[in-house]
Amino acid sequence: MKYLSTRDDSLSRSFNDILYQGLSRDGGLYLPKSWPKVDLLSLKNKSYEEVACEIIFPYVNENIEKLDLQKILNETYSNFNHEKIAPLVELDNNKFLLELIYGPTYAFKDYALQFLGNLFSISLEKSPKRITVLGATSGDTGSAAIHSFKSKKDINVFILHPHNKVSPIQQKQMTTVIDKNIFNIAVDGNFDDCQKIVKELFVNDEIQESTSLTAVNSINWARLIAQVVYYFWSYLQTDKHQINFIVPSGNFGNIFSAFVAKQMGLPIGHLHIATNSNDILKSIVGTGEMKKKSVFQTYSPSMDIQVSSNFERQIFESLNRDSKRVNEVFESFSSKGFYQFDDSVLAKFQQIYKATSIDDSQTLETIKYVYEKYNYIADPHTATGLKVLLDKKDDEAWVSLVCAHPAKFGKAVNKAINKEIDIPKELSNLFDKEEKMTILPNSTIDVKNFILEKISNA
Repeated sequence: MKYLSTRDDSLSRSFNDILYQGLSRDGGLYLPKSWPKVDLLSLKNKSYEEVACEIIFPYVNENIEKLDLQKILNETYSNFNHEKIAPLVELDNNKFLLELIYGPTYAFKDYALQFLGNLFSISLEKSPKRITVLGATSGDTGSAAIHSFKSKKDINVFILHPHNKVSPIQQKQMTTVIDKNIFNIAVDGNFDDCQKIVKELFVNDEIQESTSLTAVNSINWARLIAQVVYYFWSYLQTDKHQINFIVPSGNFGNIFSAFVAKQMGLPIGHLHIATNSNDILKSIVGTGEMKKKSVFQTYSPSMDIQVSSNFERQIFESLNRDSKRVNEVFESFSSKGFYQFDDSVLAKFQQIYKATSIDDSQTLETIKYVYEKYNYIADPHTATGLKVLLDKKDDEAWVSLVCAHPAKFGKAVNKAINKEIDIPKELSNLFDKEEKMTILPNSTIDVKNFILEKISNA
C-alpha cells in the first residue's frame, strides 16, 4: 500500500514514511492510493483484536509483518476493561449504542491512541531515534495520547489544549501526568487556535530540522485506521444485512473512519453527523458553505471546533481525488475565510452524509429523557447523537456512538438529571494529584520556542 497527499496526488509514500510525519510537508493529509476490500465472512467469530488485524494489515503490509501487528493489537487492548472491548448495546428496537468507553481514559480516543503508542514503540525499537509527538486537543485526544506515550523511551510529547475550555476531569487527566517526557501547553485561545499552531509547526523548517515531529491528532492516518475497526465490530455484533451510523463529530475524523469502512466493503446505508452549536459540518453538508466562525463554548467541549481538519480528506474524495482542485479550495478558504462548494460537489457530500446540530438545551433534555426512559446515563457528546437516534424510525438498524464516560462531564450530566453520578476511582483520584502545565499565548512562535527549549534539554 502506498500513500498520496490530498494536496499532491502524485506522491507515493510507504506507511513508515507517513507514520511519523502525520501531516504532509505540502500541508495536505495522507490517504491510501486505493481502498482494500475486506471479506466480511472471514471476520465471523473473531475477537476484536483479530478483526483489527484483518482491517489494518492491508494498510501497513509493506512495513509490518502480520504476526507482529497481531502482537501489537493484543497488547493494545489487553488493558481495556470490557471483554468485548467495544460492546454494542440495544437501547430500543433497531436502535443501538456502541460503547467506546472502556480504555484507560474512558473515551473513544483510547481505541486509536493506545494502538498508536504501541506502534511507535515497536517502530522505534527497530529504527532507534528520538521523536517529538505534537498534538492539539479539545479534551479527550490529549489525555488518551498522554496516557499512551507516558514514560515511552525516546518520545517527547507536547499537547496543546485551550486554556480553561476543557472539562476539569479532562484537564486533570492530562496535567496530572508528570512523567518527564510529557509537556502540557494551555494555549490562551480555542481549539481551532491550537490546531492551527500544530499545523503551522508541521510545515515549519526550523522545528522540522531540530526534531522528528509526529502527529497524534486524527490528521495521523494510523489513528483513523484503528477507528475503522469498531465500525466493522458493530456490524459483527448484529444479525443485520445493513447498518447505519450516527457519529458525534467536531473534527470529522471519527465519521470519516466510518466512510473508510464503507469503502472497504462494510454495508453501511447512511452516515449521520451529530454536532453541537459549532455547526460548520452541518453547514458544509447542508449548504456547501465552509466558513470560519467564532467558536461557542458548550457542554460538549470536545466538539467546540469550527475548522474540521479531516474534512479535507472528504473534499479530496468528492473532487475525484484531484489535489490541484483541493489546493484551490484551501487557498481560497485561507485568504477569504469562506468557500462555497458547487452543487455537484454538495450533491456528493449529501449522498454520503446528513448532519444535525444539537444545542446545549437539547443536549441536556436528551440526557434527561434517556435516563428517565432507559435508565442510561450519557455524556453530552454522546447525547448529541442520541437526540438524532431517538428521532429515527425503527425500520432500519441505527448505531449511535458513545464517546466518553459521563463522569468526565459531571457538571452537565448532573444539571440534566439532578443526580450525582458515580465517578470511577481512576477519575476521582485525579483531584488529589499535582498538576504540571505551561500557559502560553496564542502564538506559533512562542509554542515553537518552548518546544525547542525543552527538546534541547532532554
